[in-house]
Amino acid sequence: MKTGIVEWLGQSDLLLPQLIAEGLAANDRVKTRLSVLQAAAQHARDPRGTRIEMTEECRAAGLDPIPLQALANSATLAGSEKIAAAGLAALGGAIWDDMAAMLRAVQAGDPDQAAACSARLAAIKAASPLGAADDLATAEIGKLTAISEAGGLHRLIMDLHRALNALAAAHAQELVAGAHSYGLTAEDKRALEAFMQGVESTRALKFDHPGLGTTAMRAGARFTIQNDIGETDAHVVVIGVEPSAVTITYTDVHHARAKFFTRLFRNFSVQWSGLDNKAAAALHDQETFYLITGRCPCADAEARDAFLHELGASLVFQIDWNKARKVLREFVGNADAVRLLDWAAMHRVGHRGFLQLGGADLINAAVRHAAPARIGFGERLDQALGREAAADFLKAVLQISVEALRQGSSLRSVKSRIEEALITHLQRADTGLLAVVIRQAGLARDIAVAIAQFIDDRRRKLPTDAGALARRASQIEEKADRIVFEARGEIARFGIDRGLERLVDLIEQTIDELEEAAFIASLAPADTPPELLDGLAQLCAVTVSAAEAAVVGAAATAEIPEGQRVDYEDALAAAMRLVEDEHKGDAADRAVTTKILGGTYDLKVSLAVLSLAHPLERATDQLARFGHSLRDYALSDLST
Repeated sequence: MKTGIVEWLGQSDLLLPQLIAEGLAANDRVKTRLSVLQAAAQHARDPRGTRIEMTEECRAAGLDPIPLQALANSATLAGSEKIAAAGLAALGGAIWDDMAAMLRAVQAGDPDQAAACSARLAAIKAASPLGAADDLATAEIGKLTAISEAGGLHRLIMDLHRALNALAAAHAQELVAGAHSYGLTAEDKRALEAFMQGVESTRALKFDHPGLGTTAMRAGARFTIQNDIGETDAHVVVIGVEPSAVTITYTDVHHARAKFFTRLFRNFSVQWSGLDNKAAAALHDQETFYLITGRCPCADAEARDAFLHELGASLVFQIDWNKARKVLREFVGNADAVRLLDWAAMHRVGHRGFLQLGGADLINAAVRHAAPARIGFGERLDQALGREAAADFLKAVLQISVEALRQGSSLRSVKSRIEEALITHLQRADTGLLAVVIRQAGLARDIAVAIAQFIDDRRRKLPTDAGALARRASQIEEKADRIVFEARGEIARFGIDRGLERLVDLIEQTIDELEEAAFIASLAPADTPPELLDGLAQLCAVTVSAAEAAVVGAAATAEIPEGQRVDYEDALAAAMRLVEDEHKGDAADRAVTTKILGGTYDLKVSLAVLSLAHPLERATDQLARFGHSLRDYALSDLST
């Protein structure tokens, strides 16, 4: 189109779509050139740092990366407050040209707003030396690029960009799958529809938050899709669709969120590049934006559409991301907060529902009502529940929030469900300690079985290794002590029910008795009379039976929180068996004592047999106490 003659005839409105496309392209260029300014300042302050690499950013904006990278990587300090680089004046001139192109497009569609922006641009140019020479104060670079500068260049760029988006939407030729579009080919529309299907697949997860407006335009060989994501001025994604690749230009004021955005596409072969967070430090910590570009090669249209669909579906998870991260950091560490948000995005749950229903207030209310004695005021959940349990609970909270909003549930019912989830996770902490009890009971059984086998081999006059028995029992006892030490730490940290603490203590005492019994057995004379060995074998059998009952009872009790009635019955039956075995142990111990005192056995033999029988009997006593405590613990759970 002959733009000069059309403008001379006063019919600039005919050029508006093309001017808008040119203005949007100029917006991409000027943001990239500002990033080059930032990179130059960074390199000048740290010339030995990583070489500035901006190839993808430049290409995505239609710029030659070679001279721009050369400029950034050759920048040096000129005194203490300035940087110098060959080509800096030309870069400044190009920035002003881009601004003029954006202003020209706005002028064609909204003269009133253009007049105000033109006055602002004139004031900024008059006050700035940018473009006049190949050196520039770092403070001036910070002023030009800072979002927080109300009358600054970057703020004007965002205002013009917003005006261009509004014009593009208002003068769109047609709506394609909900996106305002102009000049698209049939293939463009297919690609846009794939992107919009992705957007629509997750749009509901933003709930009443504004955002996700999309415009698309073809200007010559350039087909671009733009989405405004949320309300933040500098939070925009521009997508270029090429025959064999999709390029992404993403801007954000939050470096962490920008990194998170790139990780969402780890299943695609996207090549990312962009400035790291040193850029802000080089500009005196003024607020800047981060520009990240990505390029995803596509073998065919199907691969392209799959990536565009995923890209569209992922945008909703950027809205209020940093707010959600800050809330979650009240309960878990920063890395786990990011991990939770990643999980929420990958499982199409999101975090906006959680924020909309109250965020931290939901969790704090659940703690106050369901676990005030277990979780102290201000205590992080990962300290109270453990890292993984806290993460699992917070996943449940995110899921419950989304489901409640979709189903129209009341806030009261949401809070009730979250309290139930917290109680469940606290019960799982208890169950984790019961797993320790089960393990301990198993170790007690191992020693009891080893003693029983040793006595049986002696009865059958088979070779025995007394030293091996003592060493094995000692090793098991040391292992059990380490487990108990860790368990007590968990008990103190979680504020676990004292009933569980007593179970841990009783099993520890049982193991101590059995280790002593094994030691005595290893010293018993090899010529111990058969009738005394028979009595000891009977006592060993009772001890093994009791240890096995303790394992069964603890395992059944661990399943009680899952609501299985049969597990209550199994736990109580095991407790009764432990009481019965204690009676049998008493009887067997007395039978051995009666034989010793009623016979004429060697003193050494008599002392050894009695010294072995008594700790075995005491072990069954401890296990009987364990059974009573297990019964009380199981019944307390049943009563709640």
